[in-house]
Amino acid sequence: MELHVKREHSTSDEQHPNRARMLISCPDGPGIVAAVSRFLFDHGANIVQSDQYTMDPSGGMFFMRIEFDLPELEQRMAQLQTEFGAIAEQFQMNWQMFNVSHKKKLAIFVSKEDHCLVELLWQWQAGDLDADIALVVSNHTDMKEYVESFGIPYHHIPVTADTKAEAEQRQLEVIGEDIDVIILARYMQIISPSFIEHYRNRIINIHHSFLPAFIGGNPYAQAYRRGVKIIGATAHYVTEELDGGPIIEQDVQRVSHGEDVGELKRIGRTIERVVLARAVKWHIEDRILVHQNKTVVFN
Repeated sequence: MELHVKREHSTSDEQHPNRARMLISCPDGPGIVAAVSRFLFDHGANIVQSDQYTMDPSGGMFFMRIEFDLPELEQRMAQLQTEFGAIAEQFQMNWQMFNVSHKKKLAIFVSKEDHCLVELLWQWQAGDLDADIALVVSNHTDMKEYVESFGIPYHHIPVTADTKAEAEQRQLEVIGEDIDVIILARYMQIISPSFIEHYRNRIINIHHSFLPAFIGGNPYAQAYRRGVKIIGATAHYVTEELDGGPIIEQDVQRVSHGEDVGELKRIGRTIERVVLARAVKWHIEDRILVHQNKTVVFN
């Protein structure tokens, strides 16, 4: 019997149907904040939150995240974006504008380890992850029944060394054109450069933070043999450099000689699921700006 799990809580975004967000990055200089604020004021918008960061006021990069309310946002969004183009050109901005009520659509990739996937589903069910989980893709069938109990489609796409290209093409087909972010929730396959290019800065991965010290299999056993005192996890955007993309979030926990390999793995899994969920939450709340191989995270 299939069980459809309903989300229990309305989100703050649903309570603010006329709220929008902007992310801006550009060369620093005078007048940027004033120009953006004046533009929004002239269009009748009310700024409810604004965050800025500059790398260097003299010739560095400037980053801005702004939230605002605008009556009849849905009807006026396209015009607002068009008219903001003049300001963006003046200040050489890279920018995005989002209607908050349009929830981002997530695709989750998973292999056999379930802890990160389960955490995301729990937070989604509780209303703490304000997005739509459109589907789960896996090279195994282990999590099929559990995922489908939430009413979420599950696509089993096996991957071997000989069928990797065909499998990725199939993945792109089931994902479609309207997925905003892909989450690798302990998906144990390397993503090809051509796949990454489809979703630049929109694929989030999680891994243990022993790298680059303990490369290869059984990193927790390697760490145990070396007597490590801190273990952790890193969430990052996926790039062509393996595990070398812009870091979104990290966390650590102190351990001692008293923990065996099994306990280190248990602690590591806990950190991984929490760190990945934070990174996903910040992405869907438009809190992250990427510059070169670094991130600016407003939280």
